[in-house]
Amino acid sequence: MHRFYLSPTEARVKPLTLAGREAHHALRVLRLGRGDEVTVLDGVGHEFRCTIDNFDRDKVQLALRDTKTIPAPPCPITLLQAVPKGKIIESIIQKATELGVARIVPLLTERVVMDLDDKQAARKGEKWQQVAVEAIKQCGAAWLPRVEAPVTLKEFLARAEKFELPIIASLQPGAQHPRQYFEKFEAQHGRKPQSACVWIGPEGDFTAEEVAAIISAGALPITLGQLVLRVETASTYCLSVLNHELSC
Repeated sequence: MHRFYLSPTEARVKPLTLAGREAHHALRVLRLGRGDEVTVLDGVGHEFRCTIDNFDRDKVQLALRDTKTIPAPPCPITLLQAVPKGKIIESIIQKATELGVARIVPLLTERVVMDLDDKQAARKGEKWQQVAVEAIKQCGAAWLPRVEAPVTLKEFLARAEKFELPIIASLQPGAQHPRQYFEKFEAQHGRKPQSACVWIGPEGDFTAEEVAAIISAGALPITLGQLVLRVETASTYCLSVLNHELSC
């Protein structure tokens, strides 16, 4: 089944119509025609089963056959990811989307080799949001994660956002196995957490000062084992653990 994306606003307009890059992909890349079946995702829990009813050079009109509503995950997960070199962040966004993350905040930390003004940061956020769009089309996720524009660590900490279970992947002594925190939370509250975040550092990790600031803000240090993992491996590992522990 070929999948396409329409924003929630576009998906409220009937009949559903693909335009722009989505229409180009349907007509020029996939060579779809009248009667072909497609799935449309709106990123907020709705899956529309359709057939192609009509098309012209740059638009595809769809006939709606069925609508399925998928509830949001009970615990939204925020990935606080220091931006690694090159295009690794795009792979991280893809994997995070596949693992059901609700939000991705790219962080500019001391060891991040990227310097952006506000306009450049906004453009990066838009570009990376599109990476998440392509990822839900690939994996079929009904909920599109929000990818924010990059911010500095100091700027994010100044927001003083609260999460019921904030964890940080840490190479520092005293980090615990993540399951210990899950078990402790459930013992104290009699339920699973309803919001969670995970902090992942860049190549070379957060500095000691940054780790101290993040932990002072409430993050719980977890160990990822005895091996030093690549950034993209660390983020996938942590999100896999969270996904497993919060959904089972």
